[in-house]
Parts: sequence; C-alpha cells; structure tokens
Amino acid sequence: MNSSQLLSFVTFMYGFAATFYIAAWIFKQTMPAKLARWVAIAGILMNAAGFILRWKESYDIGYGHAPLSNMYESLVFFALTIGIIYLFIEIRYKATVVGAFATPIAFLAMAYASLSPNVSDKIQPLIPALKSNWLIAHVVTCFFGYAAFAVAFGISIMYLIKSWAPDKESGILARLPGLNDLDELTHQMIMFGFLFLSIGIITGAVWANSAWGSYWSWDPKETWSLITWFVYATLLHARTMRGWYGKRIAYLSIIGFGAVLFTYFGVNYLPGLHSYGAV
Repeated sequence: MNSSQLLSFVTFMYGFAATFYIAAWIFKQTMPAKLARWVAIAGILMNAAGFILRWKESYDIGYGHAPLSNMYESLVFFALTIGIIYLFIEIRYKATVVGAFATPIAFLAMAYASLSPNVSDKIQPLIPALKSNWLIAHVVTCFFGYAAFAVAFGISIMYLIKSWAPDKESGILARLPGLNDLDELTHQMIMFGFLFLSIGIITGAVWANSAWGSYWSWDPKETWSLITWFVYATLLHARTMRGWYGKRIAYLSIIGFGAVLFTYFGVNYLPGLHSYGAV
C-alpha cells in the first residue's frame, strides 16, 4: 500500500468520525461519541502514517523532501493539524460536541485532496525556490495557524447556533457548551492561530529573502497572508481593547477564516511566486 491509498482511507475515517460526532450531538448518545473519538484517533494516526510514508517515498524515488510542496500534500497536512488541535480540545476541555463542527472540515480537506481532478497526488521534485531548510518551518507554522482558525470557525458557528436560544433547556441547542465557554474557546484558538501565523509570515519573509533576494514582494499570497493577519489582529484588538465578545467576535472569526481560505486556495489562481501551490 502506498501513501496515496492509505490517505484515501483517511478520508473515510474522518467522514465516519464526523458522522458519529454529529449523531452523538443530535441524539445525545454515549456510544456514537465513543466511536467518534476512537475513529478520529485512528484517522489522525493513519493521517500521520500516510504523511510519513509519503516522505519516505520521496526519498525512495530520489527527490528527498518533506511532503509539503504542493496542494495535495498541504491538504493532507492541513487535515492532520486540524485533527491534532481538535483532539487536544476534546481531551483538555471534554468538549466532544466540538467534533461535530471540526472533523467535517478535516474530512472536506481530505476529500478535496483525494477526489478533486484538479489536485494531483503525484510526488514531484522541488522547484529551486523550495529547496530550502525554511520549507518545513514556514509551512508547518502556517498550517498550524490555519488549523486553529478552522477550529475557531467551527466553534464560532456553534456560538451563533447556540445564540438562537441560549436558555433553551432541551433539544440539540441545549447540548452545546455555554455561550461564555464557546466565546472563550474561540478566543484561545484565535490567539494560538495568530501566534503561528505570525511566525509563519516571519519565516516566509526570511525564506523569500534567501530565495528571491527580497523579504517582501507583494506577491498575492504574501498580500493575502497580511490581510488575514490584519483581520485576526483586529479581532484580538477589539476583544482586548474594546471589550468585544460574543456574536461580534464570532462574525469576525468567520470572516477571518474566509480570508484564510482565499489565502490558501484563491490566490493559486492568480499569477505570482506561489503559483506552484495550485498543483
């Protein structure tokens, strides 16, 4: 079995985990929640194993680089980081219901990687600009930031759903955590993501200087990364200095994740130094 076949199974594992988490939330059953947790753990472990196997395959065919160089590999790593961050939340906060909103994002990332005709799973040699020790540092930090923002997006959706009837004592809305807990968890995820995005932008600038002789060239990817950074910086400023919380923070979190998605996917259709990310 090669890495692509193993990672195809991961798509189904995340899909099953998402289904079980949603079932546990809707029907308030213990068994689906337990199944969801173990399926999610199995999916994360298989995701990591597929990532490592692909790394080994790269060396076996003579390319020898971390599998972080194209759209397929980045989606695989994106799903893995979402899974890791969500699993930490479930263990740390006992918030199983968050899985109903986080694991579907990991599933969609893997489904797009595995099923989209526009995404190739072929292992390719690095282009000259990517042959740098900064590759791992830059991509890993950026994607941990993206993953934290993805989880924050899911929690923000939960907040808005809960806010429709915050005092309801029964039904699926009552099974969501309290509004204050969701608001605080969104804030923590965004702080975590903002830290890693900031490190990612810094390492990217250093890498750009070594590769192209300039720290910043206003490439579309760089520009939208900065826009995304400012969106989340505005959110954190509004919360810390202006006392914003609740729905306003949830809406800003959703807008911020929209900027993340455009930074990740949208700019690949624009000419620039990061056009290699489209394959």
